[in-house]
Amino acid sequence: MGNARTRCYQGGVLSDEDFPVEQLSEHLAEPDTIVWLDLVDPTSAELAPVADELGLHHLAVEDALEPHQRSKIDRYPSHLFLSCHAVHLDRTRSALDKVEIDAFVGDRWLVTVRSSDAYRMEPVLQRWDDDPEMVAKGVGVLVYWLLDDIVDGYFTAVEAFDDYYEAIGDRVFSDQPLRPDQEREWFETRRALSRFHRLVMPLREALSGLVRRQHEIVHPDVLPYWQDLYDHVIVVNEATDALRDLVASLVDANLSLRAYRQNQVMKKVSSWAAIVAAPTLITGFYGMNVPFAGSGERIGVAVASLLIVAVSVVLYLLFRRRDWL
Repeated sequence: MGNARTRCYQGGVLSDEDFPVEQLSEHLAEPDTIVWLDLVDPTSAELAPVADELGLHHLAVEDALEPHQRSKIDRYPSHLFLSCHAVHLDRTRSALDKVEIDAFVGDRWLVTVRSSDAYRMEPVLQRWDDDPEMVAKGVGVLVYWLLDDIVDGYFTAVEAFDDYYEAIGDRVFSDQPLRPDQEREWFETRRALSRFHRLVMPLREALSGLVRRQHEIVHPDVLPYWQDLYDHVIVVNEATDALRDLVASLVDANLSLRAYRQNQVMKKVSSWAAIVAAPTLITGFYGMNVPFAGSGERIGVAVASLLIVAVSVVLYLLFRRRDWL
């Protein structure tokens, strides 16, 4: 398999890596070993030999091959099946990039299946190599560090969402309304936040069941780390809920401010229209083809001009006092 990567830990120390997949059973036959196999976007033909050798349940294999799985942990007789997602918020495109990561977890082996290599395993491998004493406590440590790195990415995404909506809040309450391109960017980021919430929320339920039941992959000495991981996922969920409430509040505020600005414009237009209408009424009256006081005389022109100026000034001052102009 060209896209496969293997490692073997004995007593918590890396003893072999990049060995052929066919040697998985040979390494597992050795005492005190943990074997890791990583596959990137495998086909059914590539995953079938691994499934046969390790006894992977066919339903779990189907889930690993099918995209768009929800975050979950399923229990099978010989192993666990974990599905989760690593995420990254691309601010330039206002899009949430995700990589689905599925894992088959046995008593002494771990098989990870990534939908793409956009999620790099090197930081996780470095954690495994830096603490052999922890790795010696079982495969649950490998899974913990994998999930911990993924959840760290969730915190980074939450901070990016928080910074973005803080900036949006400043724009909403500025004197200038949002431009159409900014409205589009806002909509795309709101949709990304909804996708992020749908990815993170099920993971909380999955980890809750795993921690509370104290599954055999969770070594008693490692249980506090899993509980801390569960607490981090709760914090991410709560932060996501708070961001969604903030977005809803910003939408309401934006609509209210739009209506307010529109009313302000209408008041000004109506006020100027009233000021213009008053002189029009006066000139229309004096423009009638009938005799009236001052008709054909200079006094008539003076009176009409005086009325136009007086009425216009009075209306202007009245509207100005009421803050309509």
